[in-house]
Amino acid sequence: MENKNITTNLLIKQMLQSDAIAYNADYVAKDIDMEFGVLNKAYQDTGREYAKLKINIQKGDCIEEDCAYEYNRIIQLEASPKLSLDFLSNITSELAVTETPNYDPNNYYGFMVANCILTKKPGFSKTDGYDISLSLLSNGTQQIVFTGPAFVKPLSINSAALSTLLESGTSLVADTPNIDQSMNELLIETGIFSPDMVGENKKLSAGAKLSEEFILKFNGKPDYEIIDIGEGKGRNILRYDLDKIAKKVEPFINAEVAGILSAEQEAIAAWNVFLSKGTSVEEDDQMVQNANAGSDSWSYTEDLPLMQDKKVLFAEKYKIYFFKNYLTQFITNKLPSVEEDAAVFDLEEGRKAKAQQFVEGNQ
Repeated sequence: MENKNITTNLLIKQMLQSDAIAYNADYVAKDIDMEFGVLNKAYQDTGREYAKLKINIQKGDCIEEDCAYEYNRIIQLEASPKLSLDFLSNITSELAVTETPNYDPNNYYGFMVANCILTKKPGFSKTDGYDISLSLLSNGTQQIVFTGPAFVKPLSINSAALSTLLESGTSLVADTPNIDQSMNELLIETGIFSPDMVGENKKLSAGAKLSEEFILKFNGKPDYEIIDIGEGKGRNILRYDLDKIAKKVEPFINAEVAGILSAEQEAIAAWNVFLSKGTSVEEDDQMVQNANAGSDSWSYTEDLPLMQDKKVLFAEKYKIYFFKNYLTQFITNKLPSVEEDAAVFDLEEGRKAKAQQFVEGNQ
């Protein structure tokens, strides 16, 4: 079944990244109206209403004897301009998430369309059939409505509802957490690297190596695996105690996962964009084209709140992703620090020596 959010979001993204519209002679020649005049339309009648309320109070010609309605409405109108600016600022900030590099295309596609209208992207003008209207409601709240051909139904957002979401720590549009930053920080926080491997910028230095304690030993010396490098030659590479590394790392991963799961909509974004398929960082760079999770995506409307089985699965996949994309590079094909052990040798002789060493070590 086609996921309309994925297909529409990716289609718009592709369209915006293309220069094709600049070579469309009909579009270039068209008189484009990009001025929606949101505030002008919203406030065009408020001056008259304000004046009428004032006059009614002065004359005592109010709906009720104490003019409570009129006084309350005047307070609402006086507060409206600041509320409008704050409301539009919040909406602009929320919709801007659709332009972030790892934006999850499983978000409702109307958010990306609304952002295109608000930021005056080509193809989303009044001339193209799009519009924005802001209404000052009688209860003091405000309503913004985005309309146009791409919407099945208008996107309507209330100022009070949005404020409530933001104040509770929830977002209108799910932002994808920076997994790369988090996992690079995890590498350091776990303590599997000695302090001298971490620079002043709190990042691993070039050539950083795991602490010696994680290297497997045989008879008190580093244990090596012999690899075939061709032409009858071999080389030693270090063997690491993967169980010991896992035990050291796991509590830190669990704490990180718990933090992400505390904002469940961001956890869904991380699942959809990074974790679901267990891909590599390089493959995830193609997310915009491939929409990583695809049919395995979790839904913001159907899967929130997350059930325990999904939380467990998230933790498992997060650990796999960390080991595959961030830890593996430090334990794969690492040469010994002892110069003579790092030298190239005859493969057959090296294997015999290794076998003899094993026999002698177990006598």
